[in-house]
Amino acid sequence: MCFILYFFRDPERPLPVEQNALVAPADGTVLEIEKLGPSQSPLEVETIKVSIFMSLFNVHVNRSPAEGIVENIAYEPGRFLSANLDKASALNEKNRIFLHNPSVGRIVLIQIAGLIARRIVCWISKGQRLSKGQRVGLIRFGSRVEVFLPSVCKIVVEAGQKVRAGQSIIGYTP
Repeated sequence: MCFILYFFRDPERPLPVEQNALVAPADGTVLEIEKLGPSQSPLEVETIKVSIFMSLFNVHVNRSPAEGIVENIAYEPGRFLSANLDKASALNEKNRIFLHNPSVGRIVLIQIAGLIARRIVCWISKGQRLSKGQRVGLIRFGSRVEVFLPSVCKIVVEAGQKVRAGQSIIGYTP
């Protein structure tokens, strides 16, 4: 019972004061930062992908990396491989959130279920206006979150770095 209460904690987080800051969408460890071409990206333009792995000990509430309007939400069933594996991005159950940000255009946030995580919960809906750091959902019991940003964004985190959802700055819009 204590572990369940610990796992589902949802602390308040102070937002960074910089207007053009992009915040981490999840607590955890940055697995990789990858530049993608238009054919590899859900944005269909040159993109930067930031992948964050959430262990069982991280807060699992996911937050919006930036302000914007939800253009679409697309759920995709899949497998439940360990979320720290690269192939989890392609094969695991996922929920894609397409967000339109006034500064940079489209941003995609992908919630990916993991080996133990068997349930993605999304609390937002299409057409909803989100503020930076706003809670968007959670993934139960260990998982991965990826955020795809236009290549004009400047990324300031590195692989291996620990981040906190809604609080840690992962990059900046121009």
